[in-house]
Amino acid sequence: MGALEVVQAYFDAWNSRDSAAIGATLSDGGTYEDPTTGGPISAAALTETAGGLLAAFPDLSFDVVSISAASETTVASQWPMKGTNSGPFGGGPPTGKTIALPGADFFTRDGGKIVTVKGYFDQRTLVDQLGLQVIVQPYAIGPFSCGYAVRAATGKTTKPGAMSLTWVEVRSDEEVAEVRERGRQISQEMLAMPGFISTANMGIGNRLITTTAWEDSEAPKQILAGGAHKDAMNRIFSSDFSAAFSTTVWVPQRFNGLWVRCTACNQMVDYERDDGKCPCGAELPDQPPHW
Repeated sequence: MGALEVVQAYFDAWNSRDSAAIGATLSDGGTYEDPTTGGPISAAALTETAGGLLAAFPDLSFDVVSISAASETTVASQWPMKGTNSGPFGGGPPTGKTIALPGADFFTRDGGKIVTVKGYFDQRTLVDQLGLQVIVQPYAIGPFSCGYAVRAATGKTTKPGAMSLTWVEVRSDEEVAEVRERGRQISQEMLAMPGFISTANMGIGNRLITTTAWEDSEAPKQILAGGAHKDAMNRIFSSDFSAAFSTTVWVPQRFNGLWVRCTACNQMVDYERDDGKCPCGAELPDQPPHW
């Protein structure tokens, strides 16, 4: 089998969506790498990586634009990878977006097997095509740690009667991904619970934090009854997950004013004190949720 045929067989394996066949195109000791792998990975790791990518993009395909031999053992190929993100990807839920990601692979081969694959593509283009945000920031500066946040809200304008606060100290990227997934499941369940107002999930350094607003201090007890939250608690108290954990319920001592800017006179107005109307006579914008 010539060099071009070996590389074509590699892309045929991808287009057949068979992760085992993809890994099998590498020789014993062969490696694959791209901007997401953190360096060369083995055939077994490629099989696993391909399986995850195919689960995220079940209709994935490579449209090969060119395959060119630089020598008897070296081949370059240009392609766009296409597919719809209908499964979890990169620790996040499916976006439903369709991608057409341009890229290139460089191969070396020995006989009918591939010895190395080095793939190149623009990660920013992939993120943009998935409709995701990219926030560039340090992990930490001095005493300040940086992170991310996501909020799920019912839209209720009810004043919270209680706030629950939970945090987990994680030890690895795998634990981060698991906590995020469990957090999404718990948030979905809470959205249907009476007395739930909103929740915000944050990741700051190795601490993952959830703050949730409830109508009263009895409402948080619902999450203890079962479902995703109970499963998460069982996981926390197992012998092999996370470094530390805390959960508390807080009751507000007082509420100060909820100030909203009048679009007519540009002044800040206490929404509740003035019953949603500015002293200038204009109606204020809709009241925002307290949390």
